[in-house]
Amino acid sequence: MDLSSKPRLVLIDLDGTLVDSVPDLAYCLDEMMKALGKAPWGVDKARGWVGNGVDRFVMRGLTDTLWEDPEEAIFAEARSIFMKLYADNTSGRSCLYDGVVEGLDYLNANGFKIGCVTNKAEAFTVPLLKDMGIHDYFEIIVSGDTTAKKKPDPMPLLYAADKLGEAPADCLMVGDSMHDVEAARRANFQVVSVPYGYNHGVDIREANPDAVIESLADLKTLLA
Repeated sequence: MDLSSKPRLVLIDLDGTLVDSVPDLAYCLDEMMKALGKAPWGVDKARGWVGNGVDRFVMRGLTDTLWEDPEEAIFAEARSIFMKLYADNTSGRSCLYDGVVEGLDYLNANGFKIGCVTNKAEAFTVPLLKDMGIHDYFEIIVSGDTTAKKKPDPMPLLYAADKLGEAPADCLMVGDSMHDVEAARRANFQVVSVPYGYNHGVDIREANPDAVIESLADLKTLLA
């Protein structure tokens, strides 16, 4: 697999692509469950639920399903508890994936514009990027509440491209999930996937991205 043209703007997903944030998310989910008088789930269970924003993550903890909605009152209580926990536990247990800094350094040194596009709310996105030491690589950061719609809608990607003055044909999305691939396709971006993130147990190759790389360090070879 290969790209048809060299991009000018590279947009990168956050959770599951740049940062393994599951340890912090799982901790907060378990503490939330305990506060509600329910049994905690543990890290392995939580790992299969990350990737569609905090609200859906909380819903999954309450329902033990990917897409069922819990009763509104219990969700409102649970969400409030989780948000307070996560505000204090955004990054302490999280870490960058191997190759992230190498990949960002390559993009930065070779004149690519770089953006981060995530479904995570801005209140958590910016502190996490800063705590991980990579915030300043990005010319634009589009969070889950920056635009009216989130990935897999193309709106966040098109918003970033417009703000940085690039046509979709000159843009690349890098992510770990089928929602990243779908958003890129709908935005007419090229798309590259990493296989190590949060895709609910499904091999990302099934989404047919333009390429799959083992780490962001491999962008150097792909874009050379």
